[in-house]
Amino acid sequence: MTHAHFLSRRLLFLTLLLSPLAASAGIIVNPDVQGRSISVATLRNIYTLRQTLWPNHQPIVIFVLPDDNPVHVAFAKEKLGLYPYRLRQTWDRMSFSGMASAPIQVKDENEMRERVRATPGAIGYTSKDTVYDGIKTLRLE
Repeated sequence: MTHAHFLSRRLLFLTLLLSPLAASAGIIVNPDVQGRSISVATLRNIYTLRQTLWPNHQPIVIFVLPDDNPVHVAFAKEKLGLYPYRLRQTWDRMSFSGMASAPIQVKDENEMRERVRATPGAIGYTSKDTVYDGIKTLRLE
């Protein structure tokens, strides 16, 4: 391995380690959603459309950013353990078959927060694990 190759790999590692997206993405829900935390399995089931109701039988409304948005890519990989294209394949298959509705795509994080705040049963994500007025943040178990 050349010295330049070693340095470029080390720089990439440090960039990923210090990235504001790494392990800081926040899971946000409408304040009427019960609970303070969510398991990784439940989050994955929600985003792969296998779970469509909250435990109190309220319908889940899923909001997502565009597939190529860096926050979406980080959320899919880091929180769900899936590549964004696999999520898209799942959504397309489930919605085309009539088994579930695909998530609602928003243009940016501001719209994500607005829609989650205004929609009962809504879930979404942001680039930072931050408290927003009128929105509940869930802790990932």
